[in-house]
Amino acid sequence: MAIDCAACPLRELELFAPMSDEELEFMKSFKTGELTAEQGTEILAEGASSTQLYTALSGMGIRYKTMEDGRRQVVGFVLPGDFVGLQSGVMGEMQHSVEATTTMKLCVFNRSDFWRLFKSQPRRAFDLTHLAAREEQMLGEALVTIGQMNGVTRVAWALYRFFQRLRALDMMKNGRVPLPYRQQDLADAVGLSLVHTNKTLTRLREAGVATWQDDFLVVHKEQELARLGNVEPNTISLRPLI
Repeated sequence: MAIDCAACPLRELELFAPMSDEELEFMKSFKTGELTAEQGTEILAEGASSTQLYTALSGMGIRYKTMEDGRRQVVGFVLPGDFVGLQSGVMGEMQHSVEATTTMKLCVFNRSDFWRLFKSQPRRAFDLTHLAAREEQMLGEALVTIGQMNGVTRVAWALYRFFQRLRALDMMKNGRVPLPYRQQDLADAVGLSLVHTNKTLTRLREAGVATWQDDFLVVHKEQELARLGNVEPNTISLRPLI
């Protein structure tokens, strides 16, 4: 059974900005259902025009582009609360693919109804603009990190950003957060070889800074991981939830 927007567990988290009663009623009408995507399911395909847009309710996924030779470049990760498919909604087709890394549950919205959001809910439309700006900010930060920083900084930056976000999503249990990705995914995302990524993770583990194994991340020295990743610690701002 689909979750009523009023009872959405994500709305209870301090990470997400509150909605007015009017906005909540609109979201109830905007949402058309829910989709469960099993691990490995392609949710959106690069170059395709999707009739549906999504918000990740639970589970994790990956955003990637496929090169002509078959290689894959990871361009981002999908965590609970992320809006997926904005490119298709605005540009007509996706510029990257989205795949479920774990079983995911997603709220579904019809693309054909997209304009109604802009027409009748200007604040919600601004929230979408906010999300697009945040994604641009993160891509810029990633580009600087990949283009100008060494391997340790790249990996530490990625791990700390994961840790910050997953903790804010109340997903930290017994001092660890779930991180069900492959080392190859991280390597692709930060522009390192798998060997270099593995050696860097080993270095961080042996230094007692952070351990990523068995699909979980434990940060032993948060301030040090933030320093190594060139990230301001404990800084994560309020974000809209669509």
